[in-house]
Amino acid sequence: MIDPAFLTDTIGQLLGGLPLTLSLSAISILAGGVLALALALLRRSSGIGSLFVRAYVFVFRGSPLLVQIFLIYYGLSQFPALRHSVLWPFLRQPYWCAVLALALNTAAYASEIIRGGLIAVPSGMIEAGRALGLSPFRLFRLIVLPLAVRQALPAYGNEIVIMVKSTALASIITLMEITGIAHQIIGDTFRSFEVFLCAGAIYLALNSLIARGVWLIERRLSPIV
Repeated sequence: MIDPAFLTDTIGQLLGGLPLTLSLSAISILAGGVLALALALLRRSSGIGSLFVRAYVFVFRGSPLLVQIFLIYYGLSQFPALRHSVLWPFLRQPYWCAVLALALNTAAYASEIIRGGLIAVPSGMIEAGRALGLSPFRLFRLIVLPLAVRQALPAYGNEIVIMVKSTALASIITLMEITGIAHQIIGDTFRSFEVFLCAGAIYLALNSLIARGVWLIERRLSPIV
């Protein structure tokens, strides 16, 4: 029998991990988005740069995020040079290891989404910009990038939702976000169904808000739709 009082108390406790979940999501998505744009542009080049991006995408899309988190959190400490570098004060912390793993993972997926958006930009728009005498940088900033964002936004919105849900894996390296707190409550109460029901409801509500926000942005960029 489900106890409403227990559900209410559990949701209150789980919401204590919401700021950490939002922090992990926001930083990893922002960093991953910047890296994804660089990778997408590099992929359009020829030579070793394009080969590097292909290999990067192949590795991070082809291996589980859980394994990537383990490799970064437990594996990087095995390199003495890294332990004595300026990066070690950050990489020794589970929070930044989780952010790094999430950002690298989402960059691989998002780079392909952005690349698809860049490919979808009509060549006629680019030619028109050149005819107006725009420099390559201004052409990219004023024409190519806005159109590419509009094309890629629906798929990128899905990637954002996936990354928010993926932050649950951070609990395996001791971070007490929503899922981490859920595991702690289950360890104390042995009521896994109710606890995960509450956790799922929080993730569902959060991702519904994100999906709605992406839809509003998409509608703003495409007023005719």
